Amino acid sequence: MATSPLGALRVPDVVYRFYERRLAHSLNTAQLPGHIGVVLDGNRRWAKQTGASTAHGHQVGAEKIHEFLHWVAEFHIPVVTLYMLSTENLNRDKAELEPLIRIIADTLRKLAAGLDDGTQLKVHPVGDQRILPAALSELLNETAEATKDNTGLHVNVAIGYGGREEIVDAAKSFLTDASEAGYTLDQAIETLDVDAISDRLYTRGQPDPDLVIRTSGEQRLSGFLMWQSAYSEFYFCEALWPAFRRVDFIRALRDYASRNRRYGA
Repeated sequence: MATSPLGALRVPDVVYRFYERRLAHSLNTAQLPGHIGVVLDGNRRWAKQTGASTAHGHQVGAEKIHEFLHWVAEFHIPVVTLYMLSTENLNRDKAELEPLIRIIADTLRKLAAGLDDGTQLKVHPVGDQRILPAALSELLNETAEATKDNTGLHVNVAIGYGGREEIVDAAKSFLTDASEAGYTLDQAIETLDVDAISDRLYTRGQPDPDLVIRTSGEQRLSGFLMWQSAYSEFYFCEALWPAFRRVDFIRALRDYASRNRRYGA
């Protein structure tokens, strides 16, 4: 029997890859987002659907992060924020939480080493480290310190993060600064404005996300970057996070590029 000149590559694979390349080449690089936020949702459902353990689902989801960051770097998007562990997640059963914490810690170590193509990552913690296990909080600080001078992709890791808590922390920080400056309550109220809060967020000094992607088909933010995403574009993808593909990411970029952003106007 004659062999195919394509070897082991199936025709559907060839068509799929051709479509993916064509989609990527059609993107207008001038219309790509500068900051992408991602809600990495669906690890547990993926594990259930595939008959795997929940821990394995989280592990596969963690491995997807590195693959995803390659795609982000490929399209020269400078900032990405990954929603890895919410404040609510910390209330999960100990049997699930402990392996998840270990997987997150291992992921941080890999991020500190950069991508396997040599791309450096600047890792910035986003969240309330006071509520995290001490060892994880220490590792976050060590990772941030070790990568602070890297000039590659800026990666915010939202771990122990809650959007409401972030805004409350920013307000508390403002009031503390006002008190230390000797302001009266009336004077503090008078100087409180949008910038006063923005300058005290976990992401202060960074651009707000242009695009927020959530996987798994859920169409809500779950408290992710509530303040920063006021004028973000949202893209909800049906794929569960471990099954999220490069073509899904390109589709999100294409959808974003096709929108007319009016910033509330």
